[in-house]
Amino acid sequence: MTGSRDSLTVQGLEAAYRGAPALRGISLTVPRGAAVALLGANGAGKTTTIRAITGLLPLHGGAITAGQITVDGEVISGLQSHQVVTRGVAHVPEGRLVFAGMSIEENLLTGTVGRRSPGADATLESIYRMFPVLEKRKHSAGGLLSGGEQQMLAIGRALMADPTLILLDEVSLGLAPMVTRSIFQSLAEIRERSGVSMLVVEQNAKLALDFCDYAFIVENGQVVHEGRASELRDDPQIQELYLGGDAGESTRSFADARRFRRRRRWLA
Repeated sequence: MTGSRDSLTVQGLEAAYRGAPALRGISLTVPRGAAVALLGANGAGKTTTIRAITGLLPLHGGAITAGQITVDGEVISGLQSHQVVTRGVAHVPEGRLVFAGMSIEENLLTGTVGRRSPGADATLESIYRMFPVLEKRKHSAGGLLSGGEQQMLAIGRALMADPTLILLDEVSLGLAPMVTRSIFQSLAEIRERSGVSMLVVEQNAKLALDFCDYAFIVENGQVVHEGRASELRDDPQIQELYLGGDAGESTRSFADARRFRRRRRWLA
């Protein structure tokens, strides 16, 4: 899954925290306009990968030790986070991280920092059309919103940067299933309307595989499975390890899947 039309290319990425390896040669690509899932248990290396791409890794005590990151053909490895934004990369962080004391509209406007194109007013209006609750409460503090509304706000803030690539970290975390479905329907509309590429980090494997075109599964800082999302979803081994053994069953968490594999190895 490589080529000149890739929005994001990560090649042989290695990273460490205080000398301890966290990523061990991760390589992945996100074609332009595609949605790609990055799946794995807590501690597998997903968030470290996102931090490396966004330039946030040093702020968390880590460092890239090898590899290269390219966005739309430009190497961004080693750039600071504000420089990465100007290359068309937006980040919807785990936990939303909205500015609780600022109004909804002020939160949205912070997303224009680093924006490379005019038309911020038009983007703001399109976000309000997509998420009417944000316009209705645009003068309210971001901290007064529900979890789902804060996720809408975080997505809207990312869109204000007019990105070509959005990195979404644990969108469904802490949200009710109905709210999660609504959020992912909005993301599908964003893809269809704007053609923006997406890298989706998600614990809910079935949800991610239903939404995305392609997926990479990581363990211990390494890619251990990759393929078209539909093929991984229908693969008996992936179903057994990550989807509860049947595509129709409730999604098993990656932590449960890891414990299941360890138990199976011990019994063997």
